[in-house]
Amino acid sequence: MAVDLVLDKKLLLPHLEATDNLDALSQIADNLLAQGYVKEGYKQAILDREAAYPTGLPSPRPTVAIPHANYQLVKKTTISVATLAHPVKFHDMGDVKNVLDVDVIIMMAIGEPHGQVEMLQKIVDVIQDDQLRHAIAEATDADALYQLLMKTFK
Repeated sequence: MAVDLVLDKKLLLPHLEATDNLDALSQIADNLLAQGYVKEGYKQAILDREAAYPTGLPSPRPTVAIPHANYQLVKKTTISVATLAHPVKFHDMGDVKNVLDVDVIIMMAIGEPHGQVEMLQKIVDVIQDDQLRHAIAEATDADALYQLLMKTFK
């Protein structure tokens, strides 16, 4: 079953200024709410989940985090991608004692209970493509990010 994903330029946030990972996650989740993709409570669910189950993925730089929350808090399936003006620290999802400098956050808002597996596979494809990961991290504006993401997510 294919996930019906909306890719919206208003959810692409190049050079996001954030003081730490919670600030970055909050800004992205607030934007998802403001754009009508998620319900009230989504941001708190993201922050709670990050505290319990970190989302930093160990990889060569640029490093990626993939936060997400319960599908019941999502109105429309999408992703929000933020490239960070300065890396922020996330704990490694596989080893919570390990801290990673994250450059790119791909926040999933998946409105179907079984959609996460398909979306995670697409995100893993992005992360494993060294050239694409660098291009995303270096994108100068939302249009450039959109063009790069369309190749993978449409």
